[in-house]
Amino acid sequence: MKYIQIQQLGKQDANLFRKLLKRFQNVFEMTDMALVSDDYLKSLLAAPSFVVFVAINENEVIGGLTGHEIPLYYAEASEMFIYDIAIEPVFQRKGIGKMLLQSLASYCKENNIREMFVAANEEDDHALNFYHSSGGQSERVIHFNY
Repeated sequence: MKYIQIQQLGKQDANLFRKLLKRFQNVFEMTDMALVSDDYLKSLLAAPSFVVFVAINENEVIGGLTGHEIPLYYAEASEMFIYDIAIEPVFQRKGIGKMLLQSLASYCKENNIREMFVAANEEDDHALNFYHSSGGQSERVIHFNY
């Protein structure tokens, strides 16, 4: 493993975003992931409330995270929901996930986003261990899907 670069993507980076989506597909073992157009990816990347950071090693995207900024109505601030975070298995447990979280935390601080949060399934010990080891504080909630 050489130098790891963490990069925030912009609307011009649809190709890197697509590579990250392939990493998500691999890490999350998604067999039914739909392919979306580059125009759609560019529109997501152009949205000010959508944030993507990637980890790059030797010109290859090896992981990353996506987040959605949620404006608050009881304060002039926002919160950041981390939607996905994944690192290729061969690069896991090397501090890359923590680097991604630190990059997002810096972004949040610069943009008046007061808190970051992420959902994890109770049975996903790997994710729970990672979030605890990276300084995350867990709280019990029940999530409803419709």
